[in-house]
Amino acid sequence: MGMIFDETYRPFFEAANAQGIYDPVWGACHVELAAVGSRTGQRAEKYRETAPTTVRGFHSFTEPRAVGQVVEADVDFVCVATPDHRHFTAAREVLAAGKHLLLEKPSVLSLAELDELQDLAQAQSVLAKIVYHKLLDPDHKKLRTLVADGVLSHVNHGYCSLLEPKSISGDQFSEWIQGRNPGTYVAVHYIKLIDFTFGLQLARVTCTGQRGIVGPAGGDTWDSTQLRLIYEDDHGREAAFDIHTSWVTPDNFPGYVEQEVQFRFDNGVWNGHSRKRGVECTIEGRTPGEFKNSMNNHYNGQFLEPWGIRSQRGYGVEVLERFAREVAYLEFGGSPEQRPNRLEELRRLTYNDLSADRQTVAAVQAMEAILAKHAAGTPGCVVKVNDPSGGLVLYSPGSSTPEILYAPPV
Repeated sequence: MGMIFDETYRPFFEAANAQGIYDPVWGACHVELAAVGSRTGQRAEKYRETAPTTVRGFHSFTEPRAVGQVVEADVDFVCVATPDHRHFTAAREVLAAGKHLLLEKPSVLSLAELDELQDLAQAQSVLAKIVYHKLLDPDHKKLRTLVADGVLSHVNHGYCSLLEPKSISGDQFSEWIQGRNPGTYVAVHYIKLIDFTFGLQLARVTCTGQRGIVGPAGGDTWDSTQLRLIYEDDHGREAAFDIHTSWVTPDNFPGYVEQEVQFRFDNGVWNGHSRKRGVECTIEGRTPGEFKNSMNNHYNGQFLEPWGIRSQRGYGVEVLERFAREVAYLEFGGSPEQRPNRLEELRRLTYNDLSADRQTVAAVQAMEAILAKHAAGTPGCVVKVNDPSGGLVLYSPGSSTPEILYAPPV
């Protein structure tokens, strides 16, 4: 019920409750916020006071059995927006109860966890999907269109950067920040973008980072990370991608975040920048604190529409509606006898299905293992993917004995 709920889930549920969702294939569906689960329930009750009247009837459950009580309520799908290292336990409980699942990124932190969730979703015949909202960014959709159409041919290397303000690590997420890193939190967006857009095979992972601001300089809490991923195409040609992330950018930075990508192809270069593509606004005494000078109106924005109503929309909200539409299509898009066929059709949507998250989770698991070794005094490790010794294998400098992180093929 924190920041991500307020920015994306809240406007989605409010709009879907008021307007429903519609498609000629399955007709009109009413979407109701039936139940929420959180640690203390304080934010849920605060939201209830300000929510539209038709939304206020949701049940609010708190720990220690918040997830269990939510899945026991009359719900059709459950959205998990907990801190990333708590995704697996909640997701497993949701799928075991036979509910459709929508997970915030990253889905889980290890391939073994991914295998277990995928097996559960298969056994229960339910959808298990992940929120990668940046795939719906208009710029990223255009990039993929040019790649898919062969206009941009064969990517060689790329650079991605996402810098968060210090309030993220020092305030909003301070309760779970210890032992964590911004790479897992946000680099995963670009790992998925690269994996989904270019269709390459992950080969090697390296990573380093900096400490000392949000945690001790010698500890395991990271201020920033620099991740390098090496991929191969079907002919063995390599492509390298560097992803830099931080959550210690000064809070008076003119934008909410600094997001930048560059990809070089055999025949061209793609450059994208979240602030430079948008607008700049200065308001005396209100920017860059209450409002930012650079506004990303594509992700999530509040608008007074020309026809007089107020709305909150953007690709951060659209990705949630898309999931609800997939559930509606599965359950109401044809005869019950054809449901297994619709389920398999939806599982082939590689932009969000759990089954398509293997290389992204492999990169996250490798990054976390490398950073753990670094914090313990062994920097410079490399993880090889689908190595002769195993699917995910960590090699440490000075050691001839590799550590197998995941034995089966990735």
